[in-house]
Amino acid sequence: MSKVTKQKAKKGNTLKMIKRVFAIEVKNYPIRFTLAFLCIIVAAIGAVFGTIFTGMVIDQCITPMSEAIISWFNGGQVGPAPDLSSYFNLLGIFVGVFVGIIAVALTCDYFYQYEMAYVAQGTQKIIRDDLFNHMQDLPVSYFDSHTRGDIMSIYSNDVDTLREALSRSWPMVVNSIATILAVLVTMFLTNWILAICVIILALPTVFFAKMIASRSGKHFIGQQETLAEADGYVEELINGQRVVKVFNYEERNKRAFDEVNERLRKESTSANRYANILMPVVNQFSYIQYIAIALIGVALIFANQSSEGSLALSVGINLSTGVIVEFLLLSRSFSRPMGQLAQQTNSIVMALAGLVRILELIDTPLEADNGYVELVNAKEGPNGEPIEVQERTGRWAWKHPHTDGSPTTYTWLRGKINFYDVDFGYTNDKIVLHNITLYAEPGQKVAFVGPTGAGKTTITNLINRFYDIADGKIRYDDININKIKKADLRRSLGMVLQETELFTGTIKENIRFGKLDATDDEVIAAAKLANADRFITQLPQGYDTMLVKAGLNLSQGQRQLIAIARCAIADPPVMILDEATSSIDSRTEEMVQQGMDAIMKGRTVFVIAHRLSTVKNSDVIMVLENGRITERGSHDELIERQGKYYQLYTGNAIKAQN
Repeated sequence: MSKVTKQKAKKGNTLKMIKRVFAIEVKNYPIRFTLAFLCIIVAAIGAVFGTIFTGMVIDQCITPMSEAIISWFNGGQVGPAPDLSSYFNLLGIFVGVFVGIIAVALTCDYFYQYEMAYVAQGTQKIIRDDLFNHMQDLPVSYFDSHTRGDIMSIYSNDVDTLREALSRSWPMVVNSIATILAVLVTMFLTNWILAICVIILALPTVFFAKMIASRSGKHFIGQQETLAEADGYVEELINGQRVVKVFNYEERNKRAFDEVNERLRKESTSANRYANILMPVVNQFSYIQYIAIALIGVALIFANQSSEGSLALSVGINLSTGVIVEFLLLSRSFSRPMGQLAQQTNSIVMALAGLVRILELIDTPLEADNGYVELVNAKEGPNGEPIEVQERTGRWAWKHPHTDGSPTTYTWLRGKINFYDVDFGYTNDKIVLHNITLYAEPGQKVAFVGPTGAGKTTITNLINRFYDIADGKIRYDDININKIKKADLRRSLGMVLQETELFTGTIKENIRFGKLDATDDEVIAAAKLANADRFITQLPQGYDTMLVKAGLNLSQGQRQLIAIARCAIADPPVMILDEATSSIDSRTEEMVQQGMDAIMKGRTVFVIAHRLSTVKNSDVIMVLENGRITERGSHDELIERQGKYYQLYTGNAIKAQN
């Protein structure tokens, strides 16, 4: 948890966070939540009534029966034996009522646990849905600053911990509070002096429980954070197992994970050490309280029965054996929920730590999009102008409404991209692109070359508006790119990245990812264009071959060919190829390049490549160094200048010969 998040928690947002969670339950399960709450109250009150009936049975049945029998025996058993039938009848009534109350309490106890489990599981699903839906609209920068393992830990550990608290801990807290209040009311109505004694004797328990909860709470928070760190570390190493094995990094990873795991062990041990001593100590305090109440009660009874007899009677105390027994039971009923309340605090603190992380993700600002220019299907009008239509025509136009009230204008989607003095930095204090100016006319092929970290990929990310520029202007078909809705902007672009991302599903489904309503014939045509059809048809299930674990059952080159086919089927006017053929061997690269040349005709293409042989036929080649364009021109022009491009090209040629 970040320092900012901790500060938020300290500023009293805990109550607001809890309200947000319970608002979900009340909104989506109003009847079940209300019934569960009522059942919790009834179950708590029912348990207290059982204690009251115990005292009543002793005072009104057992004590009179005992006194009658003792009196008869002390009188020498003269006369008939005392008639005890009325007492037995009353005892039967008490037992029947007692059994009925206990049955109702147990039924309510079972029902509220059942209902809260249902509500908690449903709330867990809603929260996970909210997390996932919100995550889809987060900016790319969020994923740059958070590891996948950390995000997955929110979905699994944090949400499940919250669900456990909702189904068990929170109901237990409500039940404990209701029990404590019911016991307090009962004690004061029965005997206020003994009630005050119980409260005074319970104070050490309260202070001890508070002290333990505060100490264990910070360790439970640390446990959640360290668990997320461990999950992230494991997830990272699972993805990088090939690199680990190639470089014999296993022992180093074992030591690093052992350090993380040791921190997790220490935090968990400290948290549970405090939590585990809580109930035993609370129980010991309750035994002391139990004995003290018994002694005080007996002392008051003796005082009441003494010749002076005024100590108890003068203050109107109702004292009897049944009252003393009732108070002994009530004192246990008072201490037990206090211990449970303190014990559940640990679970609640851990759930709140997870809730902070959950809400931190949900409250992360969504990707800002103030665009209003849309991409629409269009057909050509009488004068060649675009006319918006509903049916798919294969041609697109920008629908540009104007805020000044002038009529909406339509512009053909052509793929013209212009940068004007663009500056960009991932953070405000560190600019990585400086005064980038470029002109890409429709159908041109623009290549970016330069050393790693020069800013090549960053420029293409700005075209997609994965990030917004710090200064300058970017225009797409002479429209300010900030005015275009991001979804429509990205729909007009096709990307083939160096790191191929495939998804679990068939090859056909992965290619169709570029055009969800594509027919099977269109899928096959796109695969043929990318020269992927040959290896696909040789697979046992062909296009219906299932890809698992991001396509690890295919070679890297085959995965890249599918990614290229996915871009081809989208048929975008602008294509961005970021090291698209880097993972393909030279023979396959030549075949793919032919297909790429075919689909690049008539499109604006941005190419990033370290193999300079793939950019020789580009219309414009731009050399980047330290975030600046230092050279631009055709291949022949740049070779003739013998500048940086010349050095890169001749260096690559020497490497290729070697």
